[in-house]
Amino acid sequence: MKLTWLVVADNSKARIFEVDSHDGPIVELETIVHTQSRLHEQDMTSDLPGRRGGINGSGGNVYEAENSPKEQESINFAREVANEIEDGRKNNKFKQVMLVAAPGFLGNLRNALSVQTKKVTSFELAKNLSQLRADKIREHLPKRLPVL
Repeated sequence: MKLTWLVVADNSKARIFEVDSHDGPIVELETIVHTQSRLHEQDMTSDLPGRRGGINGSGGNVYEAENSPKEQESINFAREVANEIEDGRKNNKFKQVMLVAAPGFLGNLRNALSVQTKKVTSFELAKNLSQLRADKIREHLPKRLPVL
């Protein structure tokens, strides 16, 4: 089997594993932790939203953020994880990558990946397994892992 990375992640933690056979164990290489995602939303924001002045001095409108602070941190972390995957691909550390992530985070991660990395993604699973031991994560994967 070509050298494969398995990335298992949620909004605050990403683990990178190496897979060297279709049906063998997975070996953890690295863990990335994003502590900002673990903060409570009220700890991420100021007390009041900003205001914008109205026309001719009339009352202003409250600025509404496109994403909640929690969601923005998830997007930021997805970019960080995607950058790590991109670096691995560019440095030939793997030939294919498999992604296992909490459903919302998987979408953010997918959006942050380059076209080239998407082409070498052989498997995706929308499930939060980031807190499990490696052998338990392996039980949630197909018996024979896919190959590109």
